[in-house]
Amino acid sequence: MTSVPLVFSPRLSVSQVEEGRDLAPKFDDRGLLPAVTTDFATGDLLMVGYMNAEALQRTIATSEAHYFSRSRQVLWHKGAASGFVQKVRELRIDDDQDCVWLRVETAGGANCHVGYRSCFYRGIPTGADYPGAEGCLEWKEEGKVFDPAAVYGNSPNPTQL
Repeated sequence: MTSVPLVFSPRLSVSQVEEGRDLAPKFDDRGLLPAVTTDFATGDLLMVGYMNAEALQRTIATSEAHYFSRSRQVLWHKGAASGFVQKVRELRIDDDQDCVWLRVETAGGANCHVGYRSCFYRGIPTGADYPGAEGCLEWKEEGKVFDPAAVYGNSPNPTQL
């Protein structure tokens, strides 16, 4: 994997963080930063993940998305197991540098380990249309892009309840 000698700037002042040119991300008390990922061409929301400093550094160094799994407590290169690598076309950071936005192109078009294009493949009815929690979710994507069993085999689900 590509060497990642990147170092972030120290956070010295509000003006430096909000108006300056220094990259000085603010990781939370667990060392994580939210990462919102959208499709570069369509703007569709694909996923929300987290990055630790190493994941952000590797994303910058390789132009491929890396995240930190909170459930598994490991760094992961998106698509390393499935082949659905997220190529970063644009990386932005918010005003107080505590959240990043990745605009990506995904090889194969799948971004969800369940097999869908987006991790947001279901909708929740609201207002008078909300029937109650059981059975209320509505599918918003026509079908899966890939079969997770064929890609991942019988390995355990990468998420935990």
